Order: sequence, then structure tokens, then C-alpha cells
Amino acid sequence: MTFGQVFELKNLISLFVAGVAFATVMAIATPFFQQSNLSSRLRSVSSHREVLRRKSREALANKGSNGQPSLRHADKGLYKQVVERLDLNRLLEDTQVIDKLAQAGFRGPGPVSTFYFFRLITPIIFALTTAVYVYMIGGIDIPQINKVGLVILTALAGYYAPNLYIANVAGRRLASIVQAFPDCLDLLLICVESGMSIEAAIAKVGQEIGTASIELAEELALLTAELSYLPDRRAAYEGLARRVNHAGIRSVTMAMIQAEKYGTPLGSALRVMSKENRDMRMSAAEKKQLSCLPN
Repeated sequence: MTFGQVFELKNLISLFVAGVAFATVMAIATPFFQQSNLSSRLRSVSSHREVLRRKSREALANKGSNGQPSLRHADKGLYKQVVERLDLNRLLEDTQVIDKLAQAGFRGPGPVSTFYFFRLITPIIFALTTAVYVYMIGGIDIPQINKVGLVILTALAGYYAPNLYIANVAGRRLASIVQAFPDCLDLLLICVESGMSIEAAIAKVGQEIGTASIELAEELALLTAELSYLPDRRAAYEGLARRVNHAGIRSVTMAMIQAEKYGTPLGSALRVMSKENRDMRMSAAEKKQLSCLPN
């Protein structure tokens, strides 16, 4: 075989591996991608509300195995079957996976199964792709132990790739929510002081704030649904704080819980929280501006 033929063969193999790598990346990313428009997000929340309504009616007639009503969703997809057959929930256990996914906007058992599935498959794909390149295509002239170490390193990168993706999505989502949250509190204060109930106020603000932050509008719509159908209103507020995971929003939810528990005025608390969140937003903006200045 001539040098030109070998060179062409290597090029064909390189193109094949590149195609496989591209397909792998798309397969990993596609299940998580969601359209960032308000109507589709609110339709999703509306569907969640209908599920809560149906499940709450069923829970009145049928008790769970522990004697308590159950509002959990069912997941019967392909990823779920793979996770259950290989017992990935135990082998790749992450105690905070549900909260991490919720902070990124992925709710329910379906994203959990998807997360564990890709935590299993991405290290294998990354390692195989690297091994094919190192041993068959690239012909890298390095010691054998270094080649093995490179394959192991890419496998570790594949293991943590789903976590990095979720953290990145959660960070962008949090930034959008925090940016619009002080304005949300101002609108909520106006609605409450005008005599609206807290549920009606949250629903109204959720409809108005969508132009500033789709993510915050989605969270408020979900909070409205949970306030209506969850048996414990405190759990609805705590769920919002857990999904957003921000100090300012946790303070507001605690104020709402205390206002409902002790009957304290909510308007004054919202006014103070609005000022505090504006100060936090201004401080974050100043830090970002200072970090961009040349030394």
C-alpha cells in the first residue's frame, strides 16, 4: 500500500470518527434542549397543573403503599428501562440530582432517568473515541502508559460532562431569574396592597413578568399550581426556593410562609425584600464591571 493510499485511509477514518463524535454530542444534548419561548413553557406548566389536579383526585380515593397520597409522575421511557435494568440509580447515585435538574428547569422522573443514562454512556463513548484516535488514526508517538492515561482521562471527562451541562444551564437560568426578581417583587407588592389574594397576585405577576424573564414566569406559574393542589402550602413555597436556589428568593419564600403561619402583613416584608434584592443585583453588577476593568 502506497503512502497516498494510507493517507487517504486515515482521512476516511478521521471523518468517520468525527461524524460519530458529532452524532454523540447531538444525542447527548438533544434530550435536554427546550425551546425558550413563553407560550411553550406555560403550556408545560399548565400540563403539570392538570397532572396535579388529576393526581390529587386519585389520591383521595387511593392511598399509596405507605398510606399517604402520592402525586408522583410515572416514567416508562427507554432511558428508564435501561436505568432500572442496570440499577444505575444505585451504581451512579447522586443524592442531589433531582434538585440540580430542577434548578436547570428539568422536572419529573424523566430527566432523572435521562441524566443517569448519559452518565453511563458518555464515558464509554468518550473513551472509545479517544482510543480509536490514539491507537488507530492519530498514531501519536507517546508511551503506552500515556495513551492509557489519556483514555482514562477522557472517560472521566465523559462521566462529569452531564453534570457540567446541567450546571451551565442552571447558571443561565438563575441569572435570568435573579435579574427580573426585584421587578417581580414590586409588581407583587402592588397586587397584594391592592387587595388581591397571594395566589391571584402570583398568577398575575407571572403573566406580566414573562417579557423580562421566561424562566421566572414559569416558576411563578408552577408555584400557583402547587399552591392550588398541594396539600401543604409550605411545601409549595419551599419547592420554589429549592428549584431556584438563591438567597434572596429563599428569604422571600420564608417571609411568605411566616405571613401565612402567623398572619403578619406581607406587604411590608415584600417592600424590604424588594430593596434587598435590588441591592444584591446592583452589587453583582458592580462586581462584574470591576472584573472587566484592566489591571
